[in-house]
Amino acid sequence: MAAILAATDIDVRINERVILDHASLALEERDRVGMVGRNGSGKSTLLKILTGLSAPDSGEVTKRRDLTIGYLPQQFSLDPSLNVAENIRSGARHVLDLIAQFESLPPESKRHAELETRILALDGWGLDHRIDTAIAHLNCPPGERRIETLSGGEQRRVALCRAIISRPDLLILDEPTNHLDTESIEWVGDFLENYPGAFLMVTHDRYFLDSITNCIIELAYGKTYSYTGNYTDYLTAKAEREAAAEVTEHKRQMFLKRELAWVRRGPSARRTKSKIRFDRFYEVEAQGPPEIDKDIDMVIPPPPPLGNRTVELAEVGMELGGRRLFSDLSINFENGQRFGITGRNGLGKTTLLKIILGQVQPTEGTVKTGQLTRFNYVDQGRLQLNDENTVMDEVGDGTEFVIFGEQKLSLRAYLKRFLFTDERITTQVKYLSGGERSRLLLARILKNGGNFLILDEPTNDLDLATLRVVEEALVAFPGVVLVVSHDRYFLNRVCTGILAFEGDGRIVYSPGDYDYYREKRDQRLAALAANKSASESERKKDAPKSQGNRPRKLSFKETRELEAIEPAIHIAEANIARIEALFAGPDFHRKHGQNIDTLTSELAAEKERIAALFARWEELESIKT
Repeated sequence: MAAILAATDIDVRINERVILDHASLALEERDRVGMVGRNGSGKSTLLKILTGLSAPDSGEVTKRRDLTIGYLPQQFSLDPSLNVAENIRSGARHVLDLIAQFESLPPESKRHAELETRILALDGWGLDHRIDTAIAHLNCPPGERRIETLSGGEQRRVALCRAIISRPDLLILDEPTNHLDTESIEWVGDFLENYPGAFLMVTHDRYFLDSITNCIIELAYGKTYSYTGNYTDYLTAKAEREAAAEVTEHKRQMFLKRELAWVRRGPSARRTKSKIRFDRFYEVEAQGPPEIDKDIDMVIPPPPPLGNRTVELAEVGMELGGRRLFSDLSINFENGQRFGITGRNGLGKTTLLKIILGQVQPTEGTVKTGQLTRFNYVDQGRLQLNDENTVMDEVGDGTEFVIFGEQKLSLRAYLKRFLFTDERITTQVKYLSGGERSRLLLARILKNGGNFLILDEPTNDLDLATLRVVEEALVAFPGVVLVVSHDRYFLNRVCTGILAFEGDGRIVYSPGDYDYYREKRDQRLAALAANKSASESERKKDAPKSQGNRPRKLSFKETRELEAIEPAIHIAEANIARIEALFAGPDFHRKHGQNIDTLTSELAAEKERIAALFARWEELESIKT
């Protein structure tokens, strides 16, 4: 299958620092690619080059001529002169322009028919329906809101919605799940799993990487390494690659050791042979050892002992601005427990943390804190960092040592455990990357000790390797841990209990990890839905027939959409027939065996598309009749 986009030998250097070193990749139709790498490894730089927003120092990017690309950068911008709805619709400008041309031409013109075919291929008549669905599931702010009134998280949801609604041939997404709540993340995952085109995304969400990708590209030391399969397959293959590199390095060292002994003996062989052997020695020596990723050595000081009471909440409730956030929360935090807090944004998760810390008083109920309880708080906004300070000043507070129980550790040695080099230790905070700021905040807060650790969205901006170390440190922490996170993988690895904000002022406590909570929640919701359906059936039986209700009519666009559904179904059925014919062919494995996964996914997507089209057809027909 021909590549729709390819990058070859991409080089980027900033001063003396190598960002990309002959990096190469190729994307095909329906590829599901996850890109991983350390913070600062050049992932965002490479994405900008692929979209044409930046140019490399050398190398080439080639694209299919008619390729359409949707792009969500990590540092995005929205048009402040447009409201939310207008910004989102601008993401489908090329589709809207086609519809405008179509409606301005007489039906008998040749261009009219060509435009209709193109609009059908882009599912243009269903655009408004897709926009409404995306806005609802991504919890975007109301369409009339102005951009300057939105928070950073709200703006990111609008930008993501803008990127996906036009269904481009290739979606390029840089950290699409940042600032999204769990439900929105799950919807984005379902959307991408059924996406008809290809996508390339940078994400630290390991569930995404495990469940919806068929290829992982790792960017390390400026070079790209491609692995077939999902994140788990990547971890296995990378371990095998590193093991092979270790064997190769061992052989190289043994060769150098033998040759060095030969040199020291003063070889008496012929000059030409000696020169060849010397050249070989210097060639192998110049290769150098393989690059090895360093992990942070996250250190949480031993906590002081806790008393019989840590924190007890009894029938706690909170109202803010006349709105009830939650009520009747009673829970006792005990030593050794690790609680995960999850739920949609805006339901009061951070407010609950402030109540526990004693920074905010609840409107009802009581909070009792033990005399020996010592809090350590890592805040969501990272507001506790002073941009004008250096890394050392920010952590040291005028001292050169960090106290760990009865031991002392030099400040430089402590910061190096968080992967700060001597150069970065003297760098001002304002010049740090997002990942470096997160590591610095962890280093600063954790050195203060405490036996009740509270972390609000600690996984934002951390790379995957750092995430694993943070998880292991928290699991080993002997005090109490309370963490707000939308990272399902993180919640499963760390937590012994879940506090879920489910809306309508309700907080549900579930023992165990996040998957266990989800299983129980789904069972509960299924039972409620069954009871509601039964009650609704009874109500309809008993209700008198309504008279005089005028049914609404289809709008112009809905009429157009309905007219387009049948041809779209025919197209999908033709694609299914084509793929099934390939599978049935006697030479399938010889001609198409390498594409079996792609064809299987394409077949499943077309069947799901037909089901969705029929459902929408029935919905519109019911309105029409």
